Amino acid sequence: MEGRYRLLVDAITDYAIYMLDTEGRISSWNAGAQRFKGYTESEILGEHFSRFYTPEDLAAGIPAKALLTAETEGRFEAEGWRVRKDGERFWAHVVIDAIRDQHGQLLGFAKITRDLSERKIAEEVLKRSEDQFRLLIQGVTDYAIYMLDPEGNVSTWNAGAQRIKGYEPEEIIGQHFSRFYVEEDRADELPRKALEIAAKEGRYEKEGWRVRKDGTRFWANVIIDAIQLEDGKIVGFAKVTRDITEKRQAQQALEQAQQELFQAQKMEAVGQLTGGVAHDFNNLLMAILGSLEIARKRALEGQNVVELIDNAIAGAKRGASLTQRLLAFSRKQDLKLEAVDAPSLVREMAELLQRTIGPTIEISTIFPLSLPPVLSDPNQLESALLNLVVNARDAMPEGGTIAVSACRHSLKPKQVPDLAAGEYVCLSVKDEGEGMDAETLEKATTPFFTTKGIGKGTGLGLPMVQGLMAQSGGKLLMKSTVGQGTTAELWLPVAKATAAPEPVEQVPGEGPLPSLTVMAVDDDSLVLMNTVFMLEDLGHKVLEANSGEEALRLLQHRPLPDILITDHAMPHMTGAELARQLRAQHPEIAVILATGYAELPGGEGADLARLPKPFSQKQLNDALAAAVKSR
Repeated sequence: MEGRYRLLVDAITDYAIYMLDTEGRISSWNAGAQRFKGYTESEILGEHFSRFYTPEDLAAGIPAKALLTAETEGRFEAEGWRVRKDGERFWAHVVIDAIRDQHGQLLGFAKITRDLSERKIAEEVLKRSEDQFRLLIQGVTDYAIYMLDPEGNVSTWNAGAQRIKGYEPEEIIGQHFSRFYVEEDRADELPRKALEIAAKEGRYEKEGWRVRKDGTRFWANVIIDAIQLEDGKIVGFAKVTRDITEKRQAQQALEQAQQELFQAQKMEAVGQLTGGVAHDFNNLLMAILGSLEIARKRALEGQNVVELIDNAIAGAKRGASLTQRLLAFSRKQDLKLEAVDAPSLVREMAELLQRTIGPTIEISTIFPLSLPPVLSDPNQLESALLNLVVNARDAMPEGGTIAVSACRHSLKPKQVPDLAAGEYVCLSVKDEGEGMDAETLEKATTPFFTTKGIGKGTGLGLPMVQGLMAQSGGKLLMKSTVGQGTTAELWLPVAKATAAPEPVEQVPGEGPLPSLTVMAVDDDSLVLMNTVFMLEDLGHKVLEANSGEEALRLLQHRPLPDILITDHAMPHMTGAELARQLRAQHPEIAVILATGYAELPGGEGADLARLPKPFSQKQLNDALAAAVKSR
């Protein structure tokens, strides 16, 4: 038995196991300890073990506290920095067990150190006398350390194995170690395979479920080392098992939290309108407010104010475009996917693009004679191209050429990451600028990241393009090399033969709508007032409500409207909730939900007619016409 303990300890190479006397001085030393800490046996025997601690821990009296804890409580365990002979630090897991004789007299301490910086389970121990080996192995309670014969039968058992697995030595010695495995692993012959790997390669390590005596499962880290004589003959196996169930659960919880955090941060970023976003909105508001203020003065004087009003409308449209970037980034924009002829779209944008980038930049277009239509939202695709061209311009302050090209590709599975196999058109924008290094390129599509000066970029352009591509079933690929420019590729799926713009529905008779009674509901008084003005200008009678509750209250005392138009995001009662209650009481009233989102939480309002915000008077009239037709 003593020989087996010696063989067991000799076979463990990743643990430093040594003895301390009652004062904490080292009384034995092994090759494993020498490998971890760098001291030879002649250098360290008789020295105090505190020399392995950092100056901070020495100042805090940690070594003395550790021995005191082990002596009074029987055991000390901690993780912390330790110091090798050459001064290098390593993170260690340390267990100190008090060793007492049969009368309870303290003989010293058994100390096991594991180098966690390498994430290896310690398997090197000191060579001791047969009594020291017995005391050492029996004193370790956090690791199940035992021997198997060549057939896999348990031949030794320590206190750690008894504590972790629940078997007394007399219950388990002589039994096959496969009884610790779950039924699935036994059916897969995992115990036999583990011994074969250990015999062939010298060592086997794996994590998996194991079973205690009472039938409960625990997640274990298992190491099996083959024990060989000098002639290479295998005489058995040394097995070390550690219960890491709590560690695994903590890791799983961390991974889940990281996934949730990633999603939360993505949506939270939409609200972080700092830097460039605030700058853009301030410019737009200044243009709108300034134009309207001057227009009001001139209108009172009877002057022509059309130009000023047009300027304010243009500023408002740019503000709506900036909001759409946010919605595209959050992938909640209401896209209208249809078949788009990419070359025609680029040609139609040519004048706008050239006017935007200025005279020092030349735009060249390269398209094949025949190119199939792609599936996308034409308005958002235009915005995406404009963003890419502006980025290309900003990368060439001294001027140059921007090449816009397209070509067709038939992709095989996994040929382009995150793209399914199929037919695609790659629409690319290439500049001759300074390019980006790998770190900048990696961050390029990160929300709010920009290489432009403070207040000159929103950091939402590329995320908006990325969001559009994801919603369209495509992908944005960025390629760049320092000194060689940047290429932005829009991979768009080819539109199926049936994919075509839906015909515009005509109002019966194609004449003006009859005068309707419309209830408008919005918690924003400015938006509500604007909606009321547009409805009245269309010749309709309007009822106003500032909340869902007020709308329901008014409907109890007034003639019922023909149509109700309601905002969705309102406090206390959402527009979808208002519609649900209204339909229960008055199903004959048509409901239009005004919102900028395509997807509402919990799928609310999926069956309601939509009016995208911000909307024009024509869009409002079209929504009313559709509601009248559907009644």
